[in-house]
Amino acid sequence: MLFDLDGRGNDIFPTVYALWKAPSLLPAFFLKGGEVSRYVLGGADLMFPGIYIPPDGLPQFEAGEPWAIKVPGNPCPIAVGVTNISSTEATKAGLRGKALRITHFYKDSLWESAEGRYVPNEGFLEDMVTKDPSYVTAEPGENLEDDESSVDEDNNANGNELVPSSDVVNSKVLSCTVVDSKDGEEEHDIKTESDMLAADLRGTSIDDVADAETATTEGPMTAEEIDALLDSCLLQALHTTVKEKDLPMPGSTLWSNHILACRPPGKTLDLKKSSHKKLSKWLQSKSSAGLISAKEDKHRKEIMLLGFNRGHPDFMAFKPLRNIVAQEVQAAPSASDTQQHNGKLDVFEVWKCTYHVNPIFEAVGADLSRLYSFSEASEIVFTYVERENLVKENDKAVVLLDALLCDALYKGTVKKGSSYPTEIHKKDLGATFVNRMQAHFKVVRGNESALRKGALKSLQIVTERRQGNKKVTKVTGMECFLVDAEHLANELQKKFACSTSVSDVPGKKGQYEVLVQGGVIEDLGRHLVSQYGIPKKYIEILDKTKR
Repeated sequence: MLFDLDGRGNDIFPTVYALWKAPSLLPAFFLKGGEVSRYVLGGADLMFPGIYIPPDGLPQFEAGEPWAIKVPGNPCPIAVGVTNISSTEATKAGLRGKALRITHFYKDSLWESAEGRYVPNEGFLEDMVTKDPSYVTAEPGENLEDDESSVDEDNNANGNELVPSSDVVNSKVLSCTVVDSKDGEEEHDIKTESDMLAADLRGTSIDDVADAETATTEGPMTAEEIDALLDSCLLQALHTTVKEKDLPMPGSTLWSNHILACRPPGKTLDLKKSSHKKLSKWLQSKSSAGLISAKEDKHRKEIMLLGFNRGHPDFMAFKPLRNIVAQEVQAAPSASDTQQHNGKLDVFEVWKCTYHVNPIFEAVGADLSRLYSFSEASEIVFTYVERENLVKENDKAVVLLDALLCDALYKGTVKKGSSYPTEIHKKDLGATFVNRMQAHFKVVRGNESALRKGALKSLQIVTERRQGNKKVTKVTGMECFLVDAEHLANELQKKFACSTSVSDVPGKKGQYEVLVQGGVIEDLGRHLVSQYGIPKKYIEILDKTKR
């Protein structure tokens, strides 16, 4: 259950088997999504861009601390590692670079050495980890801050887990199912408030993620009625919420984000009670009928929605119900509505195509003009690899480089006289490819947004002494967060009853400095968080008066 990293007893860590028995034994970083787990399971260290960062920033940690890694929607850790730098250093570095040096992970040789080689739940697939279908979570749209207090303290005993909003537990239900390697019996580390519900949810697979939906309270529906309801919800989704730009789309995403959102009021869905039994079989039947185009992705091991036929008789005959969409919007306000009410500011890291990678995008028919997230850009290069059959025959973890891919990754970087690589490890392919693209960040507040090149720099608040013992506080870098310098200065003048001024930042066109008389560094920081929704992780505070 434990392993010694150096053989001297200095660094002893729990294995993933131990963490599946006690998921809260170590504090945990949550990945941004299950797709990122592919890189971890490939042996790559965890980078900050792959971590879900809460709105109030990272928790406190020092370099050299043991941490676990989890996937959103799955309570069981997938890897163990040691923090590379402290949270303070990470924030100053703009949350870039290596976060965790991985020492052990699901599917490595240590995991394989155990007798039985079991997995804790159905979310643990061959080459990646996704959410556990039997893990009961809060409904989308519930407020994270309001629900945090309802989470079982045992699930977050360290107070350091970076829990995404989708993983906030509804009615204190937390179930981590593990299978004993000796007798194969299932045990539940954490009891739920409803044992019957937990029993119903046991044994489901990622292929039929819909099984977490309970039966309708109106009485049992026949298989034919459920089939008709499924088809109606699919057509409603294709007419209203599924966009061409989102394709190809994983079947689980289609189900959770679109099909369920298009249910009529008061209706619930249970795929196991349909004639198809599984999500993949249902989508394949719709593909055979010509309504959609769906295919199993061998890399993801999941069925993908590739497209849909607007000329199909069923699609043309269907009349979408607008009130369903309106109800969903009312039940779960859009990000822009929420931002307008609470001043929340969202920051997105995105990448744009460059001449280095353009040939790869063109080869797979991807749009060269749009911006891509890290996972989306990585998926492009993996699609190209699969299309050209570049995976090494005798080593599936290695990708062979043809001329096009080699140029995309390395042209212009190899020193004169050196030879170009002929292959690359799968775990390095995504990051290497994305690094050849142009980084951007997009800042959004309500209906206002800004897109800029490069990495987002922190807003700086500095307090220093001038003219003897007088303190002044300076604010710079607010433009990146859609904050007008003049407006902020007037606002602070009234709030702190002091004089303020605005001046240009020398050598930086279009950037301004707001000067506030007095040492209001802490109050000013809190004001920017509460009034403008700027996350704490993007605010850098320096008090020069304490030196």
